[in-house]
Amino acid sequence: MMSSETSALPHGPVPAVVQDKRGPLNPRIVSWEGRRVWLVGASTGIGEALARALAARGARLALSARSAPSLSALLERCAPEAAARALLLPLDVNDRESLRAATESIAQSWGGIDLIVWLAGTYRPMRAEDFDLELAREILDTNLGAVFNGLHSILPLLIAQGAGGIALVSSVAGYRGLPKALIYGPTKAALINLAESLYLDLSDRGIGVWLVNPGFVKTPLTAQNTFRMPGLIDADTAAQMMIRGFERGGFEIHFPKRFTLWMKLMSLLPARLYFRLVRMTTGL
Repeated sequence: MMSSETSALPHGPVPAVVQDKRGPLNPRIVSWEGRRVWLVGASTGIGEALARALAARGARLALSARSAPSLSALLERCAPEAAARALLLPLDVNDRESLRAATESIAQSWGGIDLIVWLAGTYRPMRAEDFDLELAREILDTNLGAVFNGLHSILPLLIAQGAGGIALVSSVAGYRGLPKALIYGPTKAALINLAESLYLDLSDRGIGVWLVNPGFVKTPLTAQNTFRMPGLIDADTAAQMMIRGFERGGFEIHFPKRFTLWMKLMSLLPARLYFRLVRMTTGL
């Protein structure tokens, strides 16, 4: 559990959390002031919006993405006091060594970490008739392989602390198969399974694990879609919903619920009915 007794640093005390043993599966984060948060994939989309929202709440941020100029531009959109205490850690998530170095830099600068939010990922629509092995491998490496690169360095730090937590951002595309998600969908399904397995291994050690499953969010990646996207929301709304999810202390954070609850219901249907409804809904 991420308690106020964890790592009282020169930078300030760890913010309060509340663990309700009767309800939430994770500690509820009741204050973001001074909380040490590493956002991996922070330069665009939900990551950028989440960085701005957490900076406004007083969190201490480490920001990672491939583009250093994009991260610098993001800091300029944050309050000066938030920018002054932020760590900029440009990296390629496919480079295990750069992730190790970033983890060590955070540990040395902050003495520990309270929350890692893994947002990095990519998306390219693909169907069977367009199958591209090289592109498939690129998506697999970025969406899934890179997460294991991160865990290689992150897990020892969290386990040594006996506190903190990690959130994996997956997608409702991982619930069941969908058109144009031939590679993207399986990577997100794997992340759902991975988050569940991590929770079973880490929760008894006092470490939080969150699974984030957004529906359609307006980002540069979803701009590739040529089909109607039900329940489409903007990145700022998505970031606010994620923050509320962390504050409630649940395991899975999914949004917008008017869409994701429908997807959950569909995922329980027999295959014949599921396939028919997907084709009727998407026209694909």
